[in-house]
Amino acid sequence: MHRTRKAGRVSLSAGTVALAAVMIAVTAVFTLLIRVPIPATQGYFNFSDVAITFAGLAFGPWVGLVAGGLGTALADVVGGYAQWAALSFLAHGIEGLIIGYLGRRRAFPAIILGWLLGSLVMVAFYYVGGAAILIGDWGVALAEVPVNLIQAAAGALVGIPLFYAVRRAFPPLDRLGRGAAWSEEETHS
Repeated sequence: MHRTRKAGRVSLSAGTVALAAVMIAVTAVFTLLIRVPIPATQGYFNFSDVAITFAGLAFGPWVGLVAGGLGTALADVVGGYAQWAALSFLAHGIEGLIIGYLGRRRAFPAIILGWLLGSLVMVAFYYVGGAAILIGDWGVALAEVPVNLIQAAAGALVGIPLFYAVRRAFPPLDRLGRGAAWSEEETHS
């Protein structure tokens, strides 16, 4: 998977686009598979963070961004939570971007830092967006913070070991992940 820079723009390979599409679908399935409603906020707990963490670590920030953002937004629309779709797109998309960007070097401390910062940004987006726009009550929106922290922890507890297991079973994953990674030196061909 390669991206090339042509006349000031980056073009993605067909393989990267296909990989992103598959990860969008996987993220949507993980989001819809098990949903635990949160009556106070009209949101729900799910396992999207497992797929987002894996996608960001395995395939880089761009795939993490589109898988997290589009996968969760699509699941919200299909699953009856359309009011959350735009916020999910931003919160989980940026989460996947941060995880992929900081974890792209594959060092364990960078992976943990990427997951931690990405997760905190996701929780903050849901709290502020939920309180200011969807729920309209800062106190009620606070009820979702612990749930989102648990959801993020599940992303780390399953997504990071899954990344290592797939990487060990399929060593070319590193090449795939670097091909979809985000850095200026990697966009020049």
